[in-house]
Amino acid sequence: MAFKALFLAHVPDAEPEKHRCVIETSKYKLFVVLVKDQNQAVEVCKKLVKEEGIHSILLCPGFTHRDVAEIAGAVGENVAVAVARGDGPSSRVSMEVMKREGWFSEK
Repeated sequence: MAFKALFLAHVPDAEPEKHRCVIETSKYKLFVVLVKDQNQAVEVCKKLVKEEGIHSILLCPGFTHRDVAEIAGAVGENVAVAVARGDGPSSRVSMEVMKREGWFSEK
């Protein structure tokens, strides 16, 4: 049986049913899904845990502590939930590119 992991990333123009892929070996199966918002994230996580038996969920740095807690609560205590976080300089580099590419709307 393979270890099954899900990586989720927030992307402003994501369509989860379209923007996804699976990479696998005999020992590891990685699902990658792009989501537009927290509601999509929770639904994707619940669905893949139920249908695919996901063991671990890794979230991009865009997920807040509250988002992480909501996902952890939605999938249950038998699924690991972690967040990929960078250091300060790495976060600034990423943020500048995302701003330049129009990820953040003016409010």
